[in-house]
Amino acid sequence: MAAVASGADVGDALRRRNIPGTPQTVAVPVQQQPDDKKRAKKELSLLDVLGQWEWVIAPIVFTALAFFTRLYKIGLSPIVTWDEAHFGKFGSHYLKREFYFDVHPPAGKLLVGLSGYLAGYNGSFEFKSGETYPAELNYTFMRQFNAFWGAICVPLAYWTAKEMKLRRPAVWLVTLMVLCENSYTTISRFILLDSMLLFGTVATTLCWIKFHNQRKHAFEPEWFLWLFMTGLSIGFVCSVKLVGLFVTALVGLYTIEDLWNKFGDTKMPITELAAHFVARVVGLIILPFLIYLLSFAIHFAVLTNSGPGDAQMSSLFQANLRGTEVGMNSPLEVAYGSMATIKNMGYGGGLLHSHVQTYPEGSSQQQVTCYHHKDANNNWYFYPNRRDAAYDPAAEPRFIGDGETIRLIHTQTGRNLHSHQIAAPVSKSQWEVSCYGNATIGDEKDHWKIEVVSDAASRDRSKIRTLTTGFRLKHEVLGCYLRAGNTNLPQWGFKQIEVTCTKENNPRDTYTHWNIEAHTNEKLPPGNPGQYRSPFLKDFIHLNVAMMTSNNALVPDPDKQDDLASQWWQWPLLNVGLRMCGWDDKIVKYFLLGNPIVYWGSTLGLGVFAALVVWYVVRWQRGFRELSQPEIDQIHYAGLYPVLGWFLHYLPFVIMARVTYVHHYYPALYFAILTFGFLADWFLRNQKKAVQYGVYALLDATVIGLYVYFMPICWGMVGPNKQYSYMKWFSSWRMADA
Repeated sequence: MAAVASGADVGDALRRRNIPGTPQTVAVPVQQQPDDKKRAKKELSLLDVLGQWEWVIAPIVFTALAFFTRLYKIGLSPIVTWDEAHFGKFGSHYLKREFYFDVHPPAGKLLVGLSGYLAGYNGSFEFKSGETYPAELNYTFMRQFNAFWGAICVPLAYWTAKEMKLRRPAVWLVTLMVLCENSYTTISRFILLDSMLLFGTVATTLCWIKFHNQRKHAFEPEWFLWLFMTGLSIGFVCSVKLVGLFVTALVGLYTIEDLWNKFGDTKMPITELAAHFVARVVGLIILPFLIYLLSFAIHFAVLTNSGPGDAQMSSLFQANLRGTEVGMNSPLEVAYGSMATIKNMGYGGGLLHSHVQTYPEGSSQQQVTCYHHKDANNNWYFYPNRRDAAYDPAAEPRFIGDGETIRLIHTQTGRNLHSHQIAAPVSKSQWEVSCYGNATIGDEKDHWKIEVVSDAASRDRSKIRTLTTGFRLKHEVLGCYLRAGNTNLPQWGFKQIEVTCTKENNPRDTYTHWNIEAHTNEKLPPGNPGQYRSPFLKDFIHLNVAMMTSNNALVPDPDKQDDLASQWWQWPLLNVGLRMCGWDDKIVKYFLLGNPIVYWGSTLGLGVFAALVVWYVVRWQRGFRELSQPEIDQIHYAGLYPVLGWFLHYLPFVIMARVTYVHHYYPALYFAILTFGFLADWFLRNQKKAVQYGVYALLDATVIGLYVYFMPICWGMVGPNKQYSYMKWFSSWRMADA
């Protein structure tokens, strides 16, 4: 009697090869009764909703939950919280169009300014830390605008996990871990840049994996779409914070590997290989750079008024700001007796400065530094050298030109700019520069020879001009040149820039170039040197160098205790949190701390993945070939690259000397979450359904449960601190202390 096959057997029979001489089994389909058809139709309708339409329903549900958790009670605390004091203030500068300086690129702060504009804010509030917001400032809307970027990360995480070819339960787990990460919720609810940075990181990762999945459809419209979307995302994230360069490096490493593989494909025509290379250069280098450049172009276009950040820019740039004092009414040419401020023309250069404090070692004479802020200690008199006895200050003004030897006298202390054969305090290979003596006491080591290197206004070098003339100051005795690099003095020098006399004669070293920023001389008529403009690209480079220099100077101060700072090793272990505001019982309190299962699970996952790779490598070396090529690709792109992304975002903070805080780990945490999702999918995909459902249900419930458990730290702790002591699992979690 012939066996009756099931529907699955029919499919198997169709896929089997027919072997001659082998009896074939004929499958006879089972006839369903009408009632069975109706029952099956009802059952399938539910599966259709939950299965076939899951890709629509799940993102909608997750997105709705994301917006609820990020927006609920977002305006509960009416005080300026944590770094709102910085970024809210930057938004105010945009609204008042005042030029400011910050270590981060402008895109995120431009968006903060836009949120204030949409909220009807006029930029008048100072955003002092702990101060109550005025009634006319709709800070709730500004926070909601910021929360949008944090909320949208949740559906992006869902689509990323799906593009990584994780099974549905693992996709949901990854999305839940992003949705229910307490620190992501908290950081998204304030006027900060971190949610925008996280959005840019998540978006770049999604676009990259979408582009990777189009690799078999090269040069088709969707392939180009995701290539350029990846470039657009890179441009955005790098324009928010330079941390975006880390995810850029991840995409860069993938691109190098991808092009290397194509280079090894001898069947690929050279023209096609060249097209791949050009497409990536345009999409992943030129496009992001243009986006980055555009953010600075908008930055300069909006900030047209003089503001607190002027001194970081070149004198010519400052002279074209409305309301500036730089160059305004300054005589065009400089003469003996002129009182001037002297600006270093190197990228990030400051103003030549001195103060009464002395060097703690070396000559012990008066310090000379470069300073970025307007100060009376930046003023210097131009005096003739000591051999020029014929000079009469009461006589007609005598102009100063190329090749003349002068003295510079500090107006506040009356001492001469001086150098000698004593090693500089930090740059030991160069000579120390100090202030010494007075108008009558001194020697030839007070003499400096002017060497004009450029002039934007004239080819005539017989006179040095305000703003436009670049010159070097050569020490007459030692033959060295006055220089102000980007080396910062220790705390005894107030972290100001070290000024030295360099022995190297390098005319192209812009840190040895100086110009007159502003000067006064009653005997000379006022001029208008601000008619010359500084080129955009030069301003762009100047500001970026200043940003990086200032960022590198953010090192821990050994003389001060920073209770908010943390060490890199504490982050993956969730060893410490961060108080975002005052801790009085009468105010709403927020504590920046992650979901324990998300942190500890993802950190453990990194170690498990390393062990997994070692296991399969050892097995492969022993001759086992248990992995198919699709499985190897899955480990490679869905496992290895997230781990690499974590490394690229984590390792720099281990190496760098700058002060660090818990929020610096958040982009790295996202890649650790993706790694955890990959491992859950890898180990459970071949298990029985009951085991899969049980483990995923336990993980999902734990993630959600702990998120709800620690929810007060996100939505705001109201009332006495002691009532939240149940959340203080470790002494380093200071959310319940007085």
